[in-house]
Amino acid sequence: MLFAQRRGTVARAVLLVAAVVLGLVLSPVGHDRAAAAPGPSFTNPVVGAPNSADPTLVQYNGAYYYVATTWSSDVVMRRSTSIAGLRSAPEQLVHRTPGTVMWAPHLEMVGNRWYLYYSVEQSGAPRRTHVAESAGSDPMGPYTYRGVINLMPNNGWAIDASLLRLNGALYMTFSAFSPVDNLQSLYIAPMASPVQASAFGTRISAPTLAWERQDGAVNEGSFALQRNGRTFLTYSASHCNGPNYKLGMLEYRGGDPLAQGSWFKHGNPIFQRSDANGVYGPGHHSFFTSPDGTETWIAYHANSSASQGCGTTRTTRVQKISWNADGTPNLGVPVSTSTVLPGPSGETGGPSRVEVRNRHSNLCLDNYNFGTAPGAEVRQWTCNDLPVQDWYLQPTGDGYYTLANGHSGLCLDNKDFATAPGSVVQQWTCNGLAVQQWRLNPVGGGYSTLVNRHSGLCLDNYNFGTAPGSEVRQWTCLNNNAQQWMVG
Repeated sequence: MLFAQRRGTVARAVLLVAAVVLGLVLSPVGHDRAAAAPGPSFTNPVVGAPNSADPTLVQYNGAYYYVATTWSSDVVMRRSTSIAGLRSAPEQLVHRTPGTVMWAPHLEMVGNRWYLYYSVEQSGAPRRTHVAESAGSDPMGPYTYRGVINLMPNNGWAIDASLLRLNGALYMTFSAFSPVDNLQSLYIAPMASPVQASAFGTRISAPTLAWERQDGAVNEGSFALQRNGRTFLTYSASHCNGPNYKLGMLEYRGGDPLAQGSWFKHGNPIFQRSDANGVYGPGHHSFFTSPDGTETWIAYHANSSASQGCGTTRTTRVQKISWNADGTPNLGVPVSTSTVLPGPSGETGGPSRVEVRNRHSNLCLDNYNFGTAPGAEVRQWTCNDLPVQDWYLQPTGDGYYTLANGHSGLCLDNKDFATAPGSVVQQWTCNGLAVQQWRLNPVGGGYSTLVNRHSGLCLDNYNFGTAPGSEVRQWTCLNNNAQQWMVG
């Protein structure tokens, strides 16, 4: 509708003020000790649709590795040295599963090998947990399929598995339906090895509290968080079809980990929707540490509308957590997608955040209408400080760069692999192909031309526009002011 087409200078102004205010709120007022510098700043989501639900994000040797539901048989992985860089990091196929639909992949290192646990549905059979093992210590693999982990009797339904190390032993927590009351509950099973259970699982939590039963009674997506000798098991509660999907928490209080009585359930959710911030159904999460080891962060999926549910609308968001005085984790409130966050401390490298300003129009390259879907439009607009005009410049290693938008996480793309003057540019899921690679050729005065690797054409202020909303296309390189851009 017309209102959505902003060109809501008002909408932009409100967002800009909010960003400034939030920036002031987030500014540190004092430190007990010196900390490593934060990484490049970013906004959520850090990975956009469609392969962005049920995320696992791990930090290993200074890089992040990311897997999520793909709705296909494939497990794809992104690698980046910064959270900001995840948006433009290409997806790489690391494992092809034996099922038709794969979801909730979980990446875990045991010894010097990585293990991919994932849920699969095979031709209508019960949904079960499968595992693949890496050949070495590289999270990107290669991986070898190791089969199904037998977690429930009679080859029963068992999903959303993750590992737990406790009291010197290895366990697997997962979600399954209880034969007693048919409630989708949390289970735990002892593991003989990372690829084999030594016994069937036992139930440690059922969705009995009112906040665990909204839109459907569910406990799933468990993930362990350990600190100062204490073990917390956080999990997703209620059904993902509604906006009230959220996180709850158990705490291990000693005794047999396989006994429900050894686990204390906290009476209230620890992370849930924020209507004020426009975040709905936050859940199915993982935790990771900053590269310098001083911070704990959460990665989770959420929707931007209360009407969205369990499908491909869910996107991955991350934010730093803190700790309460009693030693329990404080996940805070899910932040708005307009909130600019500093990256985890100790990040090195990563893409540079730049503004791209046209010399002729003095307008900035802009994610027109705040698009987030592949194919979103690119135009020029009055320069401002909003993420829709932030572009993350990532070198490809051979003189070219990709440019990922700070709001959408999509890459500047030569639409339909065109080669003729006047060809359209758009935003598209980052894939590393030549249509998303641009060479910056300096022309003096701080300006450069941007030449597409596939077409050989220059990014062009089409028809020499000067009004906000002016088109951007590709054209034969002429080195005039309409093709000169200040990138910085």
